[in-house]
Amino acid sequence: MLRRKKSANPFRYFNSSPEIIRLVVMMYVRFPLSLRNVEDLLFERGIDVCHETVRLWWNRFGPMFAADIRRQRVSRMKGFRHWRWHLDEVFVKINGETHYLWRAVDQEGEFLESYVTKKMDKKPALKFLRNALKQHAGGSYSPRMCTCTS
Repeated sequence: MLRRKKSANPFRYFNSSPEIIRLVVMMYVRFPLSLRNVEDLLFERGIDVCHETVRLWWNRFGPMFAADIRRQRVSRMKGFRHWRWHLDEVFVKINGETHYLWRAVDQEGEFLESYVTKKMDKKPALKFLRNALKQHAGGSYSPRMCTCTS
């Protein structure tokens, strides 16, 4: 039995054009506007969209647009020679118990990875760093310098 290949178009079930959907989602994400404010701004431009439709599109397409933006940002920064990561460790209380939180952020402020442990040892720190490098470092995106604060 042959299966049909699914269409790669994520907008296939929506009557609005992809440009309008992208405009609506980016307006809501980029500017400090409520759903109803986005609805009003679009109505002034001649686009009649309900605020619930804005919310639906934001939930459906927001992660996809964020991944595209992140991918484009990384591809633009691949030629940057001095890529730098900042590692941070913090004590946090989870359910009344003290834990140790490791975070990794790149030079653009993009959150890369986090890791929570109960102990402040060398072994969990190295495990966190290995996982972060394996998941996020590749080619010229690997950091030239890691700044660790304590």
